[in-house]
Amino acid sequence: MYKFAGRRERELCIYFLPRGSECSQVERWSPGSWRDKPIEQTPVYEDAALLADVERQLAGFPPLVFAGEARNLQRSLAEVAAGKAFLLQGGDCAESFSEHSADNIRDFFRVFLQMAVVLTFAAASPVVKVGRIAGQFAKPRSAPFEKQGDVELPSYRGDIINDIEFSAKARAPDPRRQIMAYRQSAATLNLLRAFAAGGFASLENAHRWMLGFVKNSPLFERYSKLADHITETVGFMRAIGLDPEHHPELRQTDFYTSHEALLLGYEQALTRIDSLEGGFYATSGHMLWIGDRTRQPDGAHLEFIRGVRNPVGLKCGPSLKPEALLRLIDVINPDNEPGRLTLICRFGSENVGDALPRLLRAAAREGRNVVWCCDPMHGNTISAGGRKTRPFDRVMSEIRTFFEVHKAEGAYAGGIHLEMTGQNVTECTGGARDISEHQLHVRYDTACDPRLNAEQAIEVAFLVAELLKAERLARGLRDRDAAE
Repeated sequence: MYKFAGRRERELCIYFLPRGSECSQVERWSPGSWRDKPIEQTPVYEDAALLADVERQLAGFPPLVFAGEARNLQRSLAEVAAGKAFLLQGGDCAESFSEHSADNIRDFFRVFLQMAVVLTFAAASPVVKVGRIAGQFAKPRSAPFEKQGDVELPSYRGDIINDIEFSAKARAPDPRRQIMAYRQSAATLNLLRAFAAGGFASLENAHRWMLGFVKNSPLFERYSKLADHITETVGFMRAIGLDPEHHPELRQTDFYTSHEALLLGYEQALTRIDSLEGGFYATSGHMLWIGDRTRQPDGAHLEFIRGVRNPVGLKCGPSLKPEALLRLIDVINPDNEPGRLTLICRFGSENVGDALPRLLRAAAREGRNVVWCCDPMHGNTISAGGRKTRPFDRVMSEIRTFFEVHKAEGAYAGGIHLEMTGQNVTECTGGARDISEHQLHVRYDTACDPRLNAEQAIEVAFLVAELLKAERLARGLRDRDAAE
C-alpha cells in the first residue's frame, strides 16, 4: 500500500544507473522519493490530515489513462524525433472548473482537428496530436503572493489548488479540489475519446469542423479550399474502395493528453505499475512535462519525472545552458530512448536566434535523441492596457526563427506547443482580425495567461504548414542529389 503526505513508500522501488556511469552506487527511486528533495512552486496546505485523506482516495481511483496508450504515444514521438512526423501540442493555459462544458471541449477539439489537417496536407506526414487538456489545472507563479490595494493574499495557482476569487477563503489551498480536478479530467477524457473514435474526427467532416466565426474570417476561403481538396481526395479513395466505413483510420484519430507535472502529491497518487509490462506510469495524462521554474537538477520535480515511463517534456528557457541541458537529458532519458523526451523551447522571439543554436549543437554533438518543439507563447508575454497579452507577430516570428535555426543546423523542427482555445477570445493582439490593445477587454476570459483564439491558432497552422512544405521539398531535393 502507498503511503502519502510526507512519507515515502518503501514497499516498491526502481533502481537507476545513469547511462555511462562507472559508479557502483545505484540510486533508489519510488513514486514518493521526490518528497526527500527540495521543491519549488508547491502550495502549503494547512490541514495535513485532509491532504493525506485526499491522496489516499486518489490512489484508489481508476487510472485516467493507460500504460499502453503512453507507449503508443512514445512510439509516435519517436517518429517525430526521426523527422517522419510532426507534433501538435496545445490547449488551455489552465483548465477551469467553472468553464467545463461539452461545448467548450467540442470547440477545442474541432479547431485542433482543423489545425492538424492543415499540417498533415502540407507535411505529407502524420501529425501527433497532444492536447493540454484533462489535467492542466496547476500553474507556476512568478510570485507566491498577490497584492490588490492594501490586501495581500496567496497567488492563484490553478483550480486544482485554489480559486481565482480574491478572498482569503478562496485563495487558501484546498486539497479537496484535487478530487474535483480528477473527476473533471475523467469526464473530459470520456468525451474526447468519443470524439476521436466515434466518427466526429472523420475526414469527411472537414467542412463541418469550421466554427461560425472562422466562416466569417479572412481565413475562410483558404481553409475552405483545403477542405474541398480533402473532400475530393476522400471521394477518390471511395471510388477505389478505400472508404471510411471499412478503413477506421479515415474516420478515427489518435488523441493524447498532457499537462505540467506541478502538483506532485496528485501525480504520485495516480502513479501505477503497469500490470502487463511492469514499470511505473503516471496515469494522470499520457505525457507530462516539467517547467522552466521547476527543472532544478536536485529538485523534487526532476526526481519524480525521471522515474515514470511516460513520454515527458522539458521546458527550455533562455537561461538554460548547453551543459545543464545535457545533464538534464541524461537524468530524464539515460538510455537515449527515441520519443521519451521532448524539449519544449520557450525563448521569446528576441532570444531564440541566439539561445537555440547552442542547445541544438550540444545535443547533436553528444548524440542525444530528442524531439525539438517550439513554444512561441511563454517568452512573448507583455503587458498592455493593464492586461497580459501576446502579440501575434512575435509568436509568428519565434516560430519562423525556430525553423530557420533548425534548417541552418541540419536538425528537424519537430513540433509546436501553443496555449490556445476553441473560443472567440480577445487575449492576444494581432492576427487576421488585427485585435488591438483596446479590444483586449471585449472577451478576455483566461484565468492565467493569454491564449490564441481559434482563428489565430489556425493562422499559426497555415504558417507552420508553409514551413513544413518548404522543408519537405528541400529534403526531396537533397535526397535526389544524394541519389545522383
